[in-house]
Amino acid sequence: MTTLKRLSSLLWRTHSLRGVAPATCRHLKASREQLWFSCHRHSREFSLQTCRFKSTDDFSSGFTEEEEDEEEDFIADSEVEELFQQQVPSSIGEGHHRVFIVHPNVKWGSRKQHLTTAELMMAEAVGLVNTLDKWRVVDKLILSTKTPEKKRIFGRGNFQALTEKIQQTTGIDAVFVNVERLSPLSERDLEETWGVKVFDRYSLVLHIFRCNARTKEAKLQISLAEIPLLRSRLRNEFANLDQQGGGARYIGGSGETLYEVQQRLLKERELKIRSALERLRKKRHLLRCRRKHKDFPTVSVLGYTNCGKTTLIKALTGDCGLQPRNQLFATLDVTVHAGQLPSRMTVLYVDTIGFLSQLPHQLIDSFSATLEDIKHSDLLIHVRDISHPETLNQKENVLNVLKNLQIPDRLLSSMIEVHNKTDLIDNYQPAETSALPISALEERGLEELKRVVEEEIVHSTGKLMLKLKVNLSTAQLRWLYKEATVQDVDVIADEGSAVVQVIISTAAYGRYKKVFTDA
Repeated sequence: MTTLKRLSSLLWRTHSLRGVAPATCRHLKASREQLWFSCHRHSREFSLQTCRFKSTDDFSSGFTEEEEDEEEDFIADSEVEELFQQQVPSSIGEGHHRVFIVHPNVKWGSRKQHLTTAELMMAEAVGLVNTLDKWRVVDKLILSTKTPEKKRIFGRGNFQALTEKIQQTTGIDAVFVNVERLSPLSERDLEETWGVKVFDRYSLVLHIFRCNARTKEAKLQISLAEIPLLRSRLRNEFANLDQQGGGARYIGGSGETLYEVQQRLLKERELKIRSALERLRKKRHLLRCRRKHKDFPTVSVLGYTNCGKTTLIKALTGDCGLQPRNQLFATLDVTVHAGQLPSRMTVLYVDTIGFLSQLPHQLIDSFSATLEDIKHSDLLIHVRDISHPETLNQKENVLNVLKNLQIPDRLLSSMIEVHNKTDLIDNYQPAETSALPISALEERGLEELKRVVEEEIVHSTGKLMLKLKVNLSTAQLRWLYKEATVQDVDVIADEGSAVVQVIISTAAYGRYKKVFTDA
């Protein structure tokens, strides 16, 4: 509120500066807007230990220096950082919070959860809060409700009891209402009633994302997802100003109110972010095309947050650069890691962002460019934390997100389901016969997983498993090592030839026959 009053005063003063030099005016405008928004190798046989392609930032391995020069970053780091830091949602704030959690338990109707319980959903809410450094859960309460869409969520009696509970709990400075999204009207009403900050899942998860963002694309996607939150904050603050008679002032003769100016600048910022993301989307498309050109099959590893995706990829590839963390949303960026299957075929494992229940569509839409990699995979691996009490509910949430992303049926039908963390369950036997039990941490069950992945990859990519007779005095064998997966070489010394067992794509086999016309 104080910030908006100062902004209004500043705008009146800067507008009255007539006849000032244009350069000075531009400086004042920039300052004003700033104040407003302050509230290898080239062959196929490369090192698998060091090959860690970050598809958001670089994919230089396997390409010439000239190609790397063409692949300059489409957007500068400084531009991304400016957009990321330009306006941070003020409701979360920095530092620590002592949080009271309330979970609305819907006992009937379309919003009732059937695959989980109120206690398990509360446990997940506690886990979200504990993910953040210096945040602590002071108290929690599960409260029944019939109509969670009401402004105060609960009925009059339960709401009064909740208010008394919050007011009697000493030391809290925030309340986390464990619902997908609070309306701006509900949020303002609850904050006025309880006298503390109020968060929903959307604002809290966004803050967790912001704390974990490292790459340009993650920062831009988070900045885009924060726009609806900033708009609701803006409506709340100007609603309060309107009640005091200060929210409808016009900025000199421009015909714009202070609220309209703020909305316009917010829209301009959104357009800048979307433009930057579109440039990164084009870069991601280029990287996918290059991977396809090199004929590397891609396997997307997905699942509920903290199910062990990164640990599994590290076990499959031996990539020491991967450092899995036991926390929610440790991975926000798509990274690509090379590994070998039993046939010595190279595949690229794509590490994806973890899913979560009850997230608004705006958040999924903001990360659509990242999740787009899933659509273009040759195979999906769905990792489940089978030791988690909500494992069935988590599976349902992952499948719902995949349906909303319109993943092709061919990928959904061939998706491999992996039951991870079996080391936490004695003598585990999967109920689903098609599921593969593994322990990524103890590297158990991985050979069987690799075998199944290889079978599905050969089937989905249409690769050919052939035995070719080659003349050792020509470049045939060297060509096959470079362009295909050579499984076995049986040399026939008397003839100066060899029988080579290979896995090769249809396109590569066509090129082979064209180059070596006698094959």
